[in-house]
Amino acid sequence: MRFGPTIIAQAEALAALTERPGMLARSYLTPQHRRAGEQIRAWMREAGMQADFDALGNVVGRYAGSKPGAPMVMTGSHMDTVVNAGKYDGIFGVLAPIACVAALHREGKRLAFPIEVVAFGDEEGVRFGTSMMGSKALSGHFDDAVLDSRDAQGVALRDALRDFGGDAAAIAGLRRRPEQIRVYVETHIEQGPVLLQEGLPVGVVTAIAGSSRVRVQVRGEEGHAGTVPMALRHDALAAASEMVLALERHCRATDGRVVGTVGKLAVADGGAINVIPGLVEFTVDMRSGDDATRRRAVAETQAMFRELAGARGVALEWTPLQELGAAPCDASEQESLARAIEAHGIAVRRLPSGAGHDAMQFSGVAPIAMLFVRCGNGGISHSPRETLAAEDAEVATAVLLRYLEGLA
Repeated sequence: MRFGPTIIAQAEALAALTERPGMLARSYLTPQHRRAGEQIRAWMREAGMQADFDALGNVVGRYAGSKPGAPMVMTGSHMDTVVNAGKYDGIFGVLAPIACVAALHREGKRLAFPIEVVAFGDEEGVRFGTSMMGSKALSGHFDDAVLDSRDAQGVALRDALRDFGGDAAAIAGLRRRPEQIRVYVETHIEQGPVLLQEGLPVGVVTAIAGSSRVRVQVRGEEGHAGTVPMALRHDALAAASEMVLALERHCRATDGRVVGTVGKLAVADGGAINVIPGLVEFTVDMRSGDDATRRRAVAETQAMFRELAGARGVALEWTPLQELGAAPCDASEQESLARAIEAHGIAVRRLPSGAGHDAMQFSGVAPIAMLFVRCGNGGISHSPRETLAAEDAEVATAVLLRYLEGLA
């Protein structure tokens, strides 16, 4: 194998750069971000690229093409992680294209176009609560207002960026214009079980799902757990529980077109064992690869919740938090990836991505493409139980290289 063992070893080395001993946690503009970026920069330079940090803390490597002025193929993923993360989410999409460029460089080969590999400093949004800052800047979607965001210690993003060595005033200049980008292609672990269940090492992504996030507040009436008859209660937690199950039933009935999750649920003030809950808050996250389908499902869910609230005599407050549109992958680029997969004798599986990725920020700016690689261990991701086989890393990187050479 040319690629797999090296990529796995590099991912292991980067996993040691963590803020929390005993688990992988690497957030934006920390010393661990700096050290990971320096290592990635070194690997980029060894692969024959010019590479350095940019004004926002992304690490950008560029491998010149043979045709002056040709639009670049842009690729990469993120180097930050969630708390208690796996070793391959994001970082595989940085290491695989570096390996491709290294292979071209060893052969003294340049493609007609330049290749730009980006290790984005922030995709997860763990530290400052705003995700995909790196890709937003390069795609022209960065909002300067987020510079005033503060982390849990009260440190403002603009101050952390200055201390890191970045330059807030130069962020606008990071934008790549549409005419500069031929295609943005990202490789990523699937973060799900589909390829694993079907015995396939790679797959072609058709679209990155859009999402709707909502905060729901259910206000009932507190009361003594022993003195209020069951028929006279306005139990906010019982009502919220019914809503959570209704959301699950509704999404299951869509045959996979929509997924819905309640990730947080809390009784006000922590609740008490002998008090009927009077106020409950929970979150709703609904996703689909088709925006119209998602919006319709969200509206139907809100109507269901209101009906349940009315039946139980509680008040409902529905507060939208975020709307993120779906990002369809370019049909022509999907075909190019499919041909690269078929050239390795592998059946082509097309599937949507339910998770968000940096690639979606380039939708509407340039054609986007995504290649998924199989997760082991049941498809678990965002967990230390996340796995990637060296054999699958090998296949995915070889497919990516064939795709790049096919574009040339």
